[in-house]
Amino acid sequence: MSHAVTDLCDAHADKIQVAEPMFADFGGEMAFSGPIRTLKCFEDNSFVRSELEQPGEGRVLVVDGGGSMRCALLGGNLAKLAEDNNWAGVVVYGCVRDVEEIEACAVGVKALAAHPLKSRKQNIGELGLSVRFGGVEFREGDYLYADADGMITAPAALDME
Repeated sequence: MSHAVTDLCDAHADKIQVAEPMFADFGGEMAFSGPIRTLKCFEDNSFVRSELEQPGEGRVLVVDGGGSMRCALLGGNLAKLAEDNNWAGVVVYGCVRDVEEIEACAVGVKALAAHPLKSRKQNIGELGLSVRFGGVEFREGDYLYADADGMITAPAALDME
């Protein structure tokens, strides 16, 4: 990522949405950005795996897990898949596990918390929907920018003017 989220906020305040400061950083990359791919699932990470097995092409997978604090939707194996398949990052409105393994991956990961229990595998989820959490509507194809200061979205790629 070429510019800090704070600088992008200052330059593009009228074009962005700013996520509430509710996410912790877990990945090996603190700063990441890219076009958004959305996924809605609840306590079932089957679709998380199937998406991260695909070429990421520098995108960010935004997972609306309903804010569940009862199991993890992303672990070390899936973070490694994200890294290997060129995903810029994964944002989970829910939990992750295998924190040390995720930290070792060169991919950005933001989530609400860590939880040791794995999710169910029932192949339930929906791709490509607009999802809303943290005060932001995450839309397929919009751009997400994240670093230690927070996370923003914009309808198109941002540059410093």
